[in-house]
Amino acid sequence: MPRHDTVFERNAPAPSVVDAALRDSRQGSFWLEDAAPGAAAYDRLTGDTSADLVVVGGGYTGLWTALLARQREPGARVVLLEANTVGWAASGRNGGFCDASLTHGHDNGAARWPEEIEELDRLGMRNLDEIEATVRDLGLDAQFERTGAFAPAVEPHQVPWVREYAEQAPAALGTTAYLDGTAARAEVNSPTYLAAAWDKDSCALVHPARLAHELARAAADLGVEILEHTRVEGIEADRSTGPVTLRTARGRVRAARVALATNVFPSLLARYRFHTVPVYDYVLMTEPLGADQLAAIGWRGRQGVGDLANQFHYYRLSADNRILFGGYDAIYHYGRRVDPAYEDRPESYRRLASHLLTTFPQLEGIRVTHRWAGAIDTSTRFCAFFARAHGGRVAYAAGFTGLGVGATRFAAQVMLDHLAGGRTERTELAMVRERPLPFPPEPFAWTGVQATRWSLDRADHAAGRRNLFLKALDAAGLGFDS
Repeated sequence: MPRHDTVFERNAPAPSVVDAALRDSRQGSFWLEDAAPGAAAYDRLTGDTSADLVVVGGGYTGLWTALLARQREPGARVVLLEANTVGWAASGRNGGFCDASLTHGHDNGAARWPEEIEELDRLGMRNLDEIEATVRDLGLDAQFERTGAFAPAVEPHQVPWVREYAEQAPAALGTTAYLDGTAARAEVNSPTYLAAAWDKDSCALVHPARLAHELARAAADLGVEILEHTRVEGIEADRSTGPVTLRTARGRVRAARVALATNVFPSLLARYRFHTVPVYDYVLMTEPLGADQLAAIGWRGRQGVGDLANQFHYYRLSADNRILFGGYDAIYHYGRRVDPAYEDRPESYRRLASHLLTTFPQLEGIRVTHRWAGAIDTSTRFCAFFARAHGGRVAYAAGFTGLGVGATRFAAQVMLDHLAGGRTERTELAMVRERPLPFPPEPFAWTGVQATRWSLDRADHAAGRRNLFLKALDAAGLGFDS
C-alpha cells in the first residue's frame, strides 16, 4: 500500500515552536496536583481485622464498589484496601471522558455482541445518567459537565466514516448530528476538520482526580473504612465456604466477600494474569487559555473531542480552560511491567505537542505546563471483563482499555451482583458471562503488540486501509478500530 503523510505530518509546526511549548513543562499529573489540597488522607492497616466485604483497589472500580455496597447494605462492614493512595493511578491521570459506552464504543460492542448491543447501549446510558444523579445528589465536587463527544474527520477518507456514524447512531445514546466542515469548524475551530459527528448526550467530562477523591469521601461518609498504603500480597481461601483471607505486610483481613479492583496491576487470581497487558498512554496539559485564545478556537460547547484515526487523539478543556491533549502513542513494554520509569518519554510528548499545534495553529506560543503518562489495563476485547472465584466469594473486573471512567460503575454493580449470588439483567449479559482470550506469554505478547501498532500506523498512512495482519485480527475478534 502506498504511504501518505497525515495532516499532522503535512502541517507540522517548526521544531522550534514545539521546543518553546514544552520548555517549561514538568512531569506529573495536573489533575492529581490540582486535587491534592483537598484530598483526605486515610489510615493504614495496623493488624488483623475482618469485614463483610473487602474491596481491593482505590481507583474508580473499587470506590464505586465500596460506595454502592454501603448503599445496598447500610449495615455491612465494608473495608477498602489501597496499596498507595486513593486515585493515584489511572483514576487520577486519565482524560476525564465519562462515556456512556460499556464496550469501548458502540461499534466494538456491536461487532462482539450484536444480539444484545441495544441492551448494552441502554444500560450504558442509564449508567451515565445514574453517575450524573450521584454527583448531584451526593454533592460531589468533580467538575461534571454533560458536554457530549465530538468526533472530527481530519483526513478525506474519514469523512464517510463520520457521516455513516452520525446516520446510524443508536437512538439509545441520544442525539447525534453530522456536521460538514464549515459547521464543524464553527463548533471547534481547527483547520484540520473536514467534518464531524457530535454525540450530544452520551459523554460527560469530569476532573478525574477530584472524582476519585470525592467518591472516597462519600464512601467514608457512608461508613466505608478506607485503608491506604496497604498492599494486598495474596489471597487465601482453602474451603469452598467460609471467609476469604487477604494477606498484607501489616496484617490479615478476613472477609465473607471480596471484590478485586486492581485493574492494570497483576491480578491476585493467577488464572487471569494474562488477560490484560499494561499499555502506556501520554498526555499534555497547557496553561489556561486567555480570552483571545479562546475566541480563536471557539469551542463554546466544551465538547470532549476524539478523532477517528487508529492512533487517535483525545482532547478537552478543563474547568479553568486549559487544553488536555493526549493519546496517539500507546506503548507496551516487554514483560508486562508497570514502571514509573516508562512515564517520561520525550518523543511521545514532542509528538503530542506537535499534533496539538497542528490542530490549533492559532495557539502558537502557548505553554505546556504538565506532561504525564499512565498505564491502561488493555484486554483482547478492548473493554471490561468479569470473573468469579473461590465459590463465588470473590469477584473480579478488569480490562477497561482506557474507557473506564463511566464503565467502572457498571463493573462495580456487576461484581456486587455476583457476590450477592443472584441473577440480574447485568449478570445475564453475554458481555458479562464471556471472557476474552488471554494475551500470550513473552516474547509472543510483545511481538504481537508491536506488529499491531506498526499495522495500525500503516493503515493511518494508507487512507485507513487495513493490511492482512489487521484483517486476520478482525476475523479472530482481536482487531481494534477506534
